Amino acid sequence: MPRFFTGDELGSVKSIRYSQDAVSKEWKSDVAVVSSIPGEAKSVPVQKLAFSVNGADRLLAAARGDGSASVYRVPEDGPPVVSAQWKEPRLKPGQRYVGLSISERRVFSCTSNGALRSTTLSEDDSAPSGQTSVLPMRLCDWRLSHDGKAFAYGGDEVELSVWDTESAFAPREKVSNDTDSKKRKRGDQLLPGEVWRAKNVPNDGLSLRQPVYNTSFTYLQPSASASQQHLLAGTHYGHVRRYDTRAARRPVADWKGIGKVGGIRTVEKGLVEHEAFVSDNGSNLFALDLRNGRVIYGYKSIAGAVSSLAPSPSLLASVAQDRFMRLHSTFPPPTEPGQQQDNKGVVLDKLYMKTIPTVVVWDRSEDAVQAASAAGEDAEEVDDDDVWDAMEDVEDGEEVEGGRRGKKSRTAE
Repeated sequence: MPRFFTGDELGSVKSIRYSQDAVSKEWKSDVAVVSSIPGEAKSVPVQKLAFSVNGADRLLAAARGDGSASVYRVPEDGPPVVSAQWKEPRLKPGQRYVGLSISERRVFSCTSNGALRSTTLSEDDSAPSGQTSVLPMRLCDWRLSHDGKAFAYGGDEVELSVWDTESAFAPREKVSNDTDSKKRKRGDQLLPGEVWRAKNVPNDGLSLRQPVYNTSFTYLQPSASASQQHLLAGTHYGHVRRYDTRAARRPVADWKGIGKVGGIRTVEKGLVEHEAFVSDNGSNLFALDLRNGRVIYGYKSIAGAVSSLAPSPSLLASVAQDRFMRLHSTFPPPTEPGQQQDNKGVVLDKLYMKTIPTVVVWDRSEDAVQAASAAGEDAEEVDDDDVWDAMEDVEDGEEVEGGRRGKKSRTAE
């Protein structure tokens, strides 16, 4: 059954495996601790998690607020084992990890002050080796591409930018101060290793420059070329923008007002075509149709900002500031853009975490597909009870369905 990993503000990493009762159709969770901070030690929040399947190994990486990072082997059956540990000395107080990814036996990490690191894991669990590089500061999000050949970042007054991974770690030739100053004057000139950089949207109606503040982004599809990427970015001002690096430097679509409170918190691509999930800094979590930027449904009964999302087949896990981890059902966008969405996602289960969770990832298990299929059938049975649901507006439809699917909360041990 589907398994997720969460990190929290006290530094604990937990494994949460879900199963569905064959009779009641209710979802049940089995919680196990992967790693925790001793009670007498100072709490260090988990800021990023990353999961990867590398041959027979299932690897989970965790990055914490003090700069430390760990990699665990987390088999389907059996206790977790620490595989590697290291620390990022360039992480300063007030800064944080903004990206963490695993590609084969390399772990990539990036901090908000631009400290980029590639850590190569050894085969025998000996000390890992590392490479470092420097990126711009004030970053909010960093992500590795699907094949590991490229990465991208964005931030506060930092435009979305795509880099070639190997070139970013290559030694850089020394240049004279005169040459360097001339390059700095040309703000549009790409840095060594940079293959594409977004351009700010046009000035507003008063001819004023619009500030740049990219808070989160995701890749929309795999690409064989580092310079050819489809990206979806959310901004501090509530906009969601779609970029095609082959077409233009400016967004090919700019959907305004998606984030209702405090701008966009996180965006994630769903596992079906044209589907994305977006949360803001209020308590809103939406499913978005990427063909027209329309919100096709939202989730009810969330009392805090959703800080992390983990899509899996027909299921979505989220963690929020109200200390709950939630399991949601999902449904693909309508066949034609603009059509009525017949089925809407609901909260299937919520688990009280005692400590505020900060991040969640899915372990990509194959049996999650089977569990998701069962969840979809269960939700469809509920929808069939009332043929008028399809004629209600978005808010009314979600309230009715949310009420039907309401679950008692449980507490993680």
